[in-house]
Amino acid sequence: MMKRCSFLIILCVLATMFAMAQQDGIKWVPDGTGFYEVQDGNIVKVDPKTEAAIVLVKKESLQPKNASTSLVPQSFDFSYDKSKLLLFTNTAKVWRYNTRGDYWVYNVANNNLTKLGNGLAPQSLMFAKFSPDSKQVAYVSEHNIFVEDVATGQIKKLTNNGTRKFINGTFDWAYEEEFNCRDGFRWSPDSKQIAFWQIDATKIRDYYMLNTTDSPYSKVIPVEYPKVGESPSPASILVVNVAGGQIRKMNIEGDPQQHYITRMEWSGPNELIVQQLNRKQQESKLMYCKVSDGSSYTFWAESDDAWVDLNTDNPVGWNWINQGKDFLWVSEKDGWRHIYKISRDGKTTTLLTKGNYDIGKLLAVDELNNYIYFSASPNNATQLYLYRVRILNGKDEPELVTLGKLKGTHEYEIGPFAKFALHSFSNSNTPPVSEWLTLPDLKVTSAAKSIANNIKTDTRKNIEYLQIVTEDNILLDAWINKPNNFDASKQYPVVFYVYGEPAASTVNDEYGAHTNYLYNGNMSGDGYIQVSIDNRGTPSLKGAKWRKSIYRKIGNINIRDYAMGAKKILEAPYMDKNRVAVWGWSGGGSSTLNLMFKYPEIFKTGVAIAAVGNQLNYDNIYQERYMGLPQENLEDFVKGSPVNNVKGLQGKLLYIHGTGDDNVHYDNAEMLLNELIRYNKQFEFMAYPNRSHSISEGAGTFIHLATLYTNFIKKNCPPGAK
Repeated sequence: MMKRCSFLIILCVLATMFAMAQQDGIKWVPDGTGFYEVQDGNIVKVDPKTEAAIVLVKKESLQPKNASTSLVPQSFDFSYDKSKLLLFTNTAKVWRYNTRGDYWVYNVANNNLTKLGNGLAPQSLMFAKFSPDSKQVAYVSEHNIFVEDVATGQIKKLTNNGTRKFINGTFDWAYEEEFNCRDGFRWSPDSKQIAFWQIDATKIRDYYMLNTTDSPYSKVIPVEYPKVGESPSPASILVVNVAGGQIRKMNIEGDPQQHYITRMEWSGPNELIVQQLNRKQQESKLMYCKVSDGSSYTFWAESDDAWVDLNTDNPVGWNWINQGKDFLWVSEKDGWRHIYKISRDGKTTTLLTKGNYDIGKLLAVDELNNYIYFSASPNNATQLYLYRVRILNGKDEPELVTLGKLKGTHEYEIGPFAKFALHSFSNSNTPPVSEWLTLPDLKVTSAAKSIANNIKTDTRKNIEYLQIVTEDNILLDAWINKPNNFDASKQYPVVFYVYGEPAASTVNDEYGAHTNYLYNGNMSGDGYIQVSIDNRGTPSLKGAKWRKSIYRKIGNINIRDYAMGAKKILEAPYMDKNRVAVWGWSGGGSSTLNLMFKYPEIFKTGVAIAAVGNQLNYDNIYQERYMGLPQENLEDFVKGSPVNNVKGLQGKLLYIHGTGDDNVHYDNAEMLLNELIRYNKQFEFMAYPNRSHSISEGAGTFIHLATLYTNFIKKNCPPGAK
């Protein structure tokens, strides 16, 4: 019993440190007393109190033999015993992020620099990490898992069946995009085993993109992509013995084609903890898996009539507390997003953040001082502040930690053991400013570099936040950015920015949220009023009812809310109802199309970029989470898809899409164009060859896109007061 307890303490410390380090942009020293970064090519340790930097590895030491320059790492990690440094270089993008490249190990003691993966394809290694005993590095290459002995360079291939569609240690497109799952394997704390996901996408149909510009003959680019209505890629959890290569599959209940496995970590010397969601994502189960025989059982579960909140955007690590006897979990099961303490056996669940409010993120755990830190804003969903509660025998009400007089968005990056925090602040008229704090006393480390002594107001901004009540009696948050030299006796053109779906809010009280980055010039200087509204269904901190009211109603309830909010705002006499434009990207592009088609009396001009024109074309994880299964409620998909509402178009529409978009496929554009043509709806269209969802690749792309967008807005929604 004593041995197990000690093991769990080590496991909990390692898991918590890893989870917190992964979720923050700062690379913290494991004990939380400082952080690592690259300065002038050197790897340094910085003391937050003094901001003094100690050089740990000189730039010259990172220069490989026969190379003329030193390595420039995208990221790096020290081994657990600090004797070695793992460097990630020469990186390449996999879908959205640069997660593939080359890895090197630098030995601090003998100054030796060694490239990993000898004999494997260059730029093919992914998610390399040291074993807890610091003797080995495991990584994924071409869909298989390898382990390499750091001292000898000996490489073992632990899996042999990996292919483009049979994936070990990482994920397919849908898991990566919708669950944020990328790193798909975990070392056991004793360094003897590796647990990993195995994704079987062999039955997932390919979507074929065409590269038609890089050679005289087109090249087919297949993407395994389960569209809504298609069964998920079956996911399994396996454990491989590093020494012998023996692999055991965990026997997890339920049909793997009707479930997802979204989280997995070690929870003991012979045990894993796993989260499973059913296909509709309405039931979440937490399970323990016994590694020695593969058996598993459910110890805690929750369900929802819409969907179960995913708990975290960073599915790496587990927040164990109380020496592994309890863990922290975020749930909306009482109608609000709250932090719960759950006993290891799942029999005792304690609500820690009581009250009718949502937490934003769980930021840090300080068991020594009995605190949990989290972001929240109970009184204003457009803002964000730091709160804390006691873990044991604590207060029922949250304690506001942020100074209340600074209204806006406060963000905190808190290190392990909650010793230091980087506090950043901005609002609509205040550019970002930051300071270092010590915790739990929240003292500024340097008065001269404090927020109080460095805060500035941008007097050029004329931004108003307001709440509007629509004719449907729905209360919506919005902002209005008025033009320079605004004169209320005149009328101005209005440009609405929209997203409108569950993935993002646009009405946040932070600096820069009101600037149209795509406009080639200054919209305020050119005499435009800019507006954005958050409709029901956006992820605002307003309770689960607000967020989940959009269930099976994307393209309907959110569009109605936005249109009625716009109608209310346009009652102001200084807004020109004949010059009203709307634009958005991705889900915002879909919203733009529906607003133009369903409410042409309000919106006269629209620019829709990379829009989902037909909800039946998007991936199963996202669309089924928020809309259900088309086999059961097809009419909801039909009603909410822009492609089925084109007959309503009366205004001027510009539609833009990249032909190489692996996220929102180009078929959305062509299906929409066909319907517009069918009904003789005149429009403008721009296809960007081989560009992805961000339309960012290729020389001159952004300036071309910005110019196209700006010219269209100016032509069809002319600037300036009248």
